[in-house]
Amino acid sequence: MLRVSRLTDYATVVMTCIAAHPDDVLSAVQIADETHLELPTVSKLLKALGHAALVDSFRGVNGGYRLARPASEISLAEIVEALEGPIGMTECSVAEGQCDRESQCSVRGSWQRINSVLDHTLRGVSLAEMLKPLPAASLNQRQKIAVTVKGGEATIE
Repeated sequence: MLRVSRLTDYATVVMTCIAAHPDDVLSAVQIADETHLELPTVSKLLKALGHAALVDSFRGVNGGYRLARPASEISLAEIVEALEGPIGMTECSVAEGQCDRESQCSVRGSWQRINSVLDHTLRGVSLAEMLKPLPAASLNQRQKIAVTVKGGEATIE
């Protein structure tokens, strides 16, 4: 099974919480209370998100956190990369020279295309879109996604 880590999942929860209050500066305690996450976990996530320039932090009595830019300008890929590093299905899809068998590998190109589709998809979803509720019909069904790759172009339906 392919999945993001629990911390990355929690980072999206923290980011959507902050995005839901675009005009406010929220304390780590407020974010932890609203998201029902442990304060040390929220603090750890906010530090990583701050290093990635996704949130701004403010010190002092009225200090806290807010998005560094509008939610519509922050992609899901950026949040994943803040916690996981570069998006890559395999080592060779992130950078060349990571595998001893790279020159003899018959599936490397396919993995790179798949990685490209995943990367494109995550970059195509904004934090603002993550805030929107899914239609009720979509909540209890798995959606089928068709991916077509032609000449390096990926189409997602």
